[in-house]
Amino acid sequence: MTESYVKKLSTILLDAVTDKDPVVREQVCSALCALGEAQPEEALGACEEYLRQHEKLAHPYRTMILRAMETVVSGHISELDKDMARAIILLASSEMTRAKELVCDWQQAASSVLVAVGKRFIGKVMEELLSKFQPGALPHYFVVQTLANLAASNVFGMVPFLTSVLSTMLPMLGMAKHDTMRAAFCCALQYFSESTLEYLANLDQAPDPTVRKDTFATDIFSAYDLLFNHWLQSREAKLRLAVVEALGPMSHLLPSEKLEEQLPKLLPGVLALYKKHAETFHVSKQRSPVTVVSCPLEQICVPVESSSPLVVSNQKEVLRCFTVLACCAPDRLLAFLLPKLDASNERTRVGTLQVVRHVINSAASQMEVKKPFILSSMRLPLLDTNTKVKRAVVQVISAMAHHGYLEQPGGEAMVEYIVQQCALPPETEPQKLGPDSEDLPADSVRAISISTLYLVSTTVDRMSDVLWPYLLEFLTPVRFTGALTPLCKSLVHLVQKRQEVGADAFLIQYDGNVTLPSPYAITTRLLTVSSNPYLGDGRGAASLRLLNVLHRSIHPALGPRWATTVPLLLEHLDGEAPGCGSCPQFLRDTLAVVSDNTWICQLSLEMCKQLPCYNGMPQEKNFLYKCIGTALGAASSKEVVRKQLQELLETARHQEEAEREGLACCFGICAISHLDDVLAQLEDFMRSDVFRKSTGIFNIFKDRSENEVEKLKCTLILCYGHVAAQAPRELVLAKVESDILRNIFQYFSTKVLGIKVETKDPALKLCLVQSVCMASQAICSSAQAGSFHFSRKAELVAQMMEFIKAEPQDSLRTPIRKKAMLACTYLVSLEPALDKQVQADTVHSCLHSVMSVLPEPEGPDGSLYSPLLHCMALGWRDWHLCEAPLPQHLSPWIKSPRGHERVRALGLSACLLQYFLEHLHVSALVPFHNLGLLIGLFSPRCADLWPATRQEAVSCVHALLYLQLGYEGFSRDYRDDAVERLLTLKEGLVHPDPAILFHTCHSIAQIIAKRLPPEQLISLLLTMFEGLGDPDKNCSRAATVMINCLLKERGNVLLEKVPEIVSVLRTKLQETREEYVLQAAQHSVYLLASQHCAAVVSSLLGSPLPFDRYVHLPAAPDPRLLSEVLWLLSPSCSRFLEFPVPTGCLKRVVSLGPCPQATCALYEVMSALASGPAVLQLYPQLFAALLLRVSCTVGVLLPRTLQAKEKRGAGSALAPRSLEPLGAQFSGAMLLRGGNEDVVQRVELEGGWQLLRTSAGHEEGVARLASAMAKFAGPRLPLVMKELVCTQSSVYEIQRVTSTGFLAELLTSNVVNDLMLLESLLDNLAARQKDPCASVRRLVLRGLANMASGSPDKVSWPALRGHGQEHCVGSGDGHRGGPADSAMGFLVLHVEDEHRPQVDLEQLTAGEGD
Repeated sequence: MTESYVKKLSTILLDAVTDKDPVVREQVCSALCALGEAQPEEALGACEEYLRQHEKLAHPYRTMILRAMETVVSGHISELDKDMARAIILLASSEMTRAKELVCDWQQAASSVLVAVGKRFIGKVMEELLSKFQPGALPHYFVVQTLANLAASNVFGMVPFLTSVLSTMLPMLGMAKHDTMRAAFCCALQYFSESTLEYLANLDQAPDPTVRKDTFATDIFSAYDLLFNHWLQSREAKLRLAVVEALGPMSHLLPSEKLEEQLPKLLPGVLALYKKHAETFHVSKQRSPVTVVSCPLEQICVPVESSSPLVVSNQKEVLRCFTVLACCAPDRLLAFLLPKLDASNERTRVGTLQVVRHVINSAASQMEVKKPFILSSMRLPLLDTNTKVKRAVVQVISAMAHHGYLEQPGGEAMVEYIVQQCALPPETEPQKLGPDSEDLPADSVRAISISTLYLVSTTVDRMSDVLWPYLLEFLTPVRFTGALTPLCKSLVHLVQKRQEVGADAFLIQYDGNVTLPSPYAITTRLLTVSSNPYLGDGRGAASLRLLNVLHRSIHPALGPRWATTVPLLLEHLDGEAPGCGSCPQFLRDTLAVVSDNTWICQLSLEMCKQLPCYNGMPQEKNFLYKCIGTALGAASSKEVVRKQLQELLETARHQEEAEREGLACCFGICAISHLDDVLAQLEDFMRSDVFRKSTGIFNIFKDRSENEVEKLKCTLILCYGHVAAQAPRELVLAKVESDILRNIFQYFSTKVLGIKVETKDPALKLCLVQSVCMASQAICSSAQAGSFHFSRKAELVAQMMEFIKAEPQDSLRTPIRKKAMLACTYLVSLEPALDKQVQADTVHSCLHSVMSVLPEPEGPDGSLYSPLLHCMALGWRDWHLCEAPLPQHLSPWIKSPRGHERVRALGLSACLLQYFLEHLHVSALVPFHNLGLLIGLFSPRCADLWPATRQEAVSCVHALLYLQLGYEGFSRDYRDDAVERLLTLKEGLVHPDPAILFHTCHSIAQIIAKRLPPEQLISLLLTMFEGLGDPDKNCSRAATVMINCLLKERGNVLLEKVPEIVSVLRTKLQETREEYVLQAAQHSVYLLASQHCAAVVSSLLGSPLPFDRYVHLPAAPDPRLLSEVLWLLSPSCSRFLEFPVPTGCLKRVVSLGPCPQATCALYEVMSALASGPAVLQLYPQLFAALLLRVSCTVGVLLPRTLQAKEKRGAGSALAPRSLEPLGAQFSGAMLLRGGNEDVVQRVELEGGWQLLRTSAGHEEGVARLASAMAKFAGPRLPLVMKELVCTQSSVYEIQRVTSTGFLAELLTSNVVNDLMLLESLLDNLAARQKDPCASVRRLVLRGLANMASGSPDKVSWPALRGHGQEHCVGSGDGHRGGPADSAMGFLVLHVEDEHRPQVDLEQLTAGEGD
């Protein structure tokens, strides 16, 4: 980078410093600094030159440039040469003093540049400054300020100049009249004094070691006199503070004799400043070096705020004063301080305690003999309830512990106080304090007490003998429960320290310590609090660690066992080793290791003794009951066991549910080892006076309250249930009916006048249900359950069902429903088996009890619903799906209009299917009959309105497909890629977008199509057809999507089922009015027809006439399919069967066979625009078929059934098309689709379509249609004629008449000659001369006559004569001179004279009738 380039770049940046955008200006300064980092000399030179050349640049911009220069100089001072430094000094000096008035930012920036340069070039800077610091005139404010800052930044460089500076400055002090200038001089004197003191303190490093303190004494004293006697009296607070800040360091430079002279004036003056200033730090700091007198205690009592560091510093300075006083006059100080501990002012008490703590720490030797006095004076603060006072007391006790105070008599009270504060309840929500608040958080006292206790226990060696074993006394009292964690941690450390001293040193000595808790009490207490291990900052782990280190004091044999079990328990509590045992198991192991009946009995007695201590703590008390049961179970003394059980029954608080449960657990655990004794004790208690009148002298006329008796029964019933659940299975089976259940029902129901009366107490019901459930579960889990005959099974199931039905249907108020269902779960699997109807009723009742319950506010399924569904799934675990219980019972709930019911039904279904999948064992390949039915039930719910229902539906389909794979012989751990893809699709169903939902449903259907057996396909489709009418439109749409996907993927195997599918589909469509269902169904027909066209067409033709809107042949734009449909329909149109005509009726009745349906179907197909190519392909066949069909409809009546339908439909919005005649308008439609619009229009203009519909004009209508075809559709005639020729041998006269009339009319046009059709046409007509129908023969003659006008050049006499003779002879009518002869004569005349006017053949034949 060249110098010119740097200069040019710097100039560009400096020009941009005046930009209006402050962000740009900041970026320019940053760029200048960065440029200065790379090339400091060039950058500084450019800035210096720019400022010199731009004298009129505004001061804000000059300030920015100067700041950039100061940054560069500070970072590269060592790289500057003298010339550059000189230039910068001159520039900065000029900038600083150019304006006489104060422009702080600008002048301060210039001053900072000088200070930065002065760190290396102090001589040149001082030379420039002293030139502007001349005697006799006040200098510029920032000249003085710069001198002060130079003294602070470069001590060793500045002090040698101070002599001359001070001599010049002293006369100026009197000249300063403004407070601002005086404050600047005070600041300079302060920094000069501090620099001098630092210089004198480090003379070994100073450049001039000959400098002495007295060198400055005279000048400093002169300045001191002026500041103290004149400026300190100013009314301006800032000036007074500046004076005070200066007097402190200046006083260190005063001669001793001068300072003593000033003390009488100095002390009152300084103390008076406390009243004038809120910030008193500078006052205290100035005073501390010069006085050792008592200072105001209020300075200590000022609240310390983090936002005010001066207050903190002031307190430190004041405390230093108290340290000096404590060393000089400890008695007078304590006499002054300790009485203030009883002051009414809270601040005074807190401040006094702070001073006492400071004195204890800072003047330990002077306070040694004062320890008893100080300890006795702390009694009142120990009773103070103020939070801040408590915190201060804890801090004082911490200081006492470090200096041996607690070893004195009365020290134990201090330790107890700390423990009490550790036991304070922690705040659940931290208290938010304002910035001006003086209050402390409530838990701060507890937190500091915990820290203090642990700190004293672990770091103060002299406290070991004080705390051990004294801290053990705080373990068992319940009021210290909150302090257990820090207590245990401290005790563990104390024990470990004593353990290091000697093997037996840490054992508890009970001989001289009667107040210490016994080993049994310690064990009971620590085990009990471990039951709720995460309370109290993890008291469970702390208690177990303490118990482990005390193992030798608990019992000598426990060390090895606890060394392995306790670490495992601790890992379990920390979450590192789940399932590593529990506290009850730990107790059982401990008792097994001890194996001492006396010790175990003592432990159980202690546990019973501590029971009342945990009233109000149900979890701990419940656990303690379990521990008592465990201890009694391990005891070998039956007398002790029965006695303890009796006491527990008598003293228990039966009104509390948790206590009843705990006592029952105790009896159950004890029954593991003493089943007979437990049952006997329960029997004895039942026979005792507890159910009779109370025996107290004041209660002789008062019976035990009914509620109390009910709760007592609850306890006994629960006890029996837990005994059945816990006792050895081989012993329970023999007693479950004879003893346990008999007594349970005896307590539950009582007899009044011989009538059994059941209680209505819900608590007693719940206890009964729980006990029955536990007893049933015990029987099921027994090895002999298969051979056990449970005679009371039906009775118990009926009782449980009564409870279930009695529960409210709108909510889950009690757990009775859940427990009763769980009991039924175990009862169902026992022998003898229930009747099928009873099983079905049980399932139905359970379902109705659960599904109809309203959801809880927090979601569709509350905390109780999932266990209930799980219970029901367990209850159905032995039902084979092939017996169809799932669709039968759950289908109404799966299709329920209420979302929460669908969610539960699908969730239960998924649970059942998963359970069945996990327990599927197929020994031989068998079909899964209900697979299609079940998939059809679940799969449309994949588009349910509720996301949870959609996901559960996918889970059901997933399980069903794996069940099918299991039936096919695949192993349980086999994973199919296609089926597993369902799990990924399941995530997409959370999205509410319908397009995504239906796309996912299509993908699910593809997977189903791949894995579904062919024989199940029709069952699946029929079930999905049922879903088309689902009230949930999303599910209905999903059903259409899946049906079409299945038909597309697997429709090729459904040939035999096409009629059934079409029939069911049509029936379902008639039940719905949704347009999207109709469109989807039409697409379904198209998909089916594309694979089985003939079967579909045949099935649709079986629909009765008139066709409604639900019978539409596929009109999809598929030419191949349309051609095939038309090809199939066209032959059916020419079939005509008549019903027998009733007597006296001259009309025919239309057939209900396939012909009319085919004609209507053709019209439906040809109505579609896309049918044009297919019509062209089959044009001849369609034309001939429809023309003949027209002939069949002439003079035909509709059946009465169809006439009735037409009459009914006439008044409805969806009236069917008229069927009179069948085929006429259809022929027109065919001609339009075939591209013959001209033919249609010509026939319409000539009235041909109307003539075709009547018997009288039918032949003329055919003639006009043939004439129009000959004129406008000549190229199509050869193939049409070929088709019509084939029909002239029809058994139906009307069809022969129509075809002959059409062919005969063609002879009027020369087109037959052009197409070379004349010969074949004449031969065909000649063949019809002997037709038995006179109309046919007549039309043949008409055709021959028409030839004379259509092809006269082709007419020859011999040929016509032959044809005419044959006709006349073969007419068979037995008459001469008839129409045939007339026509023949006309032909002969025409041949002889072709110019003779033509005679209408109708006129010749008209006379025949006369």
